[in-house]
Amino acid sequence: MLLSACETIKPPPPPPTPPEPIIREVQVPVEVFIKVPDVSPADSAARNFFAYFERARQMAPAELGREFQRLDPPTSAAAILEMATALGQTRNPSDTVRALGLLEPLLKSTDPQMAPYQPLARLLAARYNEQRRLEDHIERQNQQLKDSQRKQDQLTQQLEALKAIERSLTARRSAAASAPAASANGGKVAP
Repeated sequence: MLLSACETIKPPPPPPTPPEPIIREVQVPVEVFIKVPDVSPADSAARNFFAYFERARQMAPAELGREFQRLDPPTSAAAILEMATALGQTRNPSDTVRALGLLEPLLKSTDPQMAPYQPLARLLAARYNEQRRLEDHIERQNQQLKDSQRKQDQLTQQLEALKAIERSLTARRSAAASAPAASANGGKVAP
């Protein structure tokens, strides 16, 4: 027994390893519902308008000419807004008046299909009315400047005329003053 106690104790056998898990790919159909937001006609009109405004703002005069030909005559509310936008890019007072004339029927329309475009037409009309007011103000200032310049030129001419009269009077006085002095000196003019 004693000898058996001296014998080394064997460690217990390791637990059995579990088998490798088997991974299988399984496809399970899943239905996904995505709610697409409804785009209102006003939102759609605004997006199209602002996209066109950006394009028109960057157009060269030749491109604007082609755009006028493409849009003339405007047949829809969107085309009216595009034509008015393109006309506003020329910075020509007569084109501004024409753009306001195009917007007028759209603004007064009671057609429900025109309703999404009316706020944009009001925006353009307000901008163009302000632009016309400023152009009129600049024109009045330019006219006042021309009038002031004309008055200044007239006053300059009058001043020059007065200076010429003063010079002629001064020359006459000095000639008249030197004539009696010359006769007093025996006909010699004093230096």
